[in-house]
Amino acid sequence: MADLIVILASVTVVSLLALIGILFVSLKEAILGRILTAFVGFASGSLIGAAFLHLLPEALDGASQSVLQLVVTGIVFFFVMEKFLYWRHCHDGKCPVHIFAYLNLIGDGIHNFIDGITIAASFLISYSLGFATTLAVIFHEIPQELGDFGVLVYGGLGKKKALTYNFISALTAFVGALITYFLASYIQGLAQFLVPFAAGGFIYIAATDLMPELHKETQAKESIIQLLAILMGIGLMSTLKIFSP
Repeated sequence: MADLIVILASVTVVSLLALIGILFVSLKEAILGRILTAFVGFASGSLIGAAFLHLLPEALDGASQSVLQLVVTGIVFFFVMEKFLYWRHCHDGKCPVHIFAYLNLIGDGIHNFIDGITIAASFLISYSLGFATTLAVIFHEIPQELGDFGVLVYGGLGKKKALTYNFISALTAFVGALITYFLASYIQGLAQFLVPFAAGGFIYIAATDLMPELHKETQAKESIIQLLAILMGIGLMSTLKIFSP
């Protein structure tokens, strides 16, 4: 029981990072609008970096060729989801909220679920590994949650609603942690499936939804800011990879 309390406490700290966007709620719409494009660029870089520098190397470590099939499956799944959400929420070609906002929530929910699995599994091995993993997840989540908040607001959600939805998405980490704690002997196969699947979703969202939005801005100054934001997202994920336990 002590293990479960420590695991849930760690997951709670990580999940609360989903509310980091509260730092920007008080900003005026005009000021927030100026930084949203940079947030979207940063989120694009973070998703690409997370997929290619974190998720795929983890999935490919001693795995079979089925990993690549799961990546493709993830990409196709998110394409189908986007089509479904478009038919469901858009009328006459107009969407009150951009579909990529919902896709981002789905992808982030899967990623948070994997984080919960990772944290719980680490604590079940040793407390030192569990705390080290939790710290690594925290440093990984801070920039990603900032990017997620920017994507949701840019996609048409109000700031308070974006915070709420992002926090709900973060709660999937508790589901992953609890499943791992009670079904530890069976969880390895589930994680091996979800990691490449999530990578495919991240690649799809970044490449087909977020980056095309960035192309709508054609001014040289804004384009440079976008490029720098993308490189910052990739660079941060690369740095986190170096210092990950």
